[in-house]
Amino acid sequence: MAGAGGRMKVIAIDFETANEQRASPCSIGLAWIEDGEIARVEHHYIRPPGNRFAGFNMAFHGIRPEHVADADEWPNVLERLRPELEGALVLAHNASFDISVIRRTCEHYDVQAPGFDYLCTVQVARSVWPELPSHKLNVVCGHLGVDFAHHDAAADAYACGRVALAATGLNALSHVRELPQRLGMTPGRLDPDSYRPSRAATGARRRFA
Repeated sequence: MAGAGGRMKVIAIDFETANEQRASPCSIGLAWIEDGEIARVEHHYIRPPGNRFAGFNMAFHGIRPEHVADADEWPNVLERLRPELEGALVLAHNASFDISVIRRTCEHYDVQAPGFDYLCTVQVARSVWPELPSHKLNVVCGHLGVDFAHHDAAADAYACGRVALAATGLNALSHVRELPQRLGMTPGRLDPDSYRPSRAATGARRRFA
């Protein structure tokens, strides 16, 4: 779905999961990028199947069963978000994880996955800032001077969006949508019946316009 003026929406997302299963989302954060900035951020709790939480995951993000006891399960959350996600360019840091959460959870509930292109900002960061010792979200944002509460889904989505915007600006591009071509990347694609992973540049890394 296009945004204002027919432009493709760009939305950064982040999931937290309740246990070792990818089909156990307990939180999703979303950050909309419009006119070169983060326009809005949303957070939604999600009740995972059986409301089963593992101790490791709770220690990681601090979400517990009681926090999501009254939250909707994934099918209802997805239906509220589907009009936003359909046709958008979705950003995620380590996108293979977040996209697999969508895929596996849709499979678990036998609901149709949304259709959208997506871009992994870990791959973007590796291309744009190869000198960093790590390309984890907190490391990249530390380099950029972006403060955020790591492992909070809304804050992580915001930080992911900031990484994409910083890479866009460093390469003198007018929009985040131009990053894949500039960096030699191939966006991934999720559809109800198919999946294509995001692919990093195969040639030399390029940093500047």
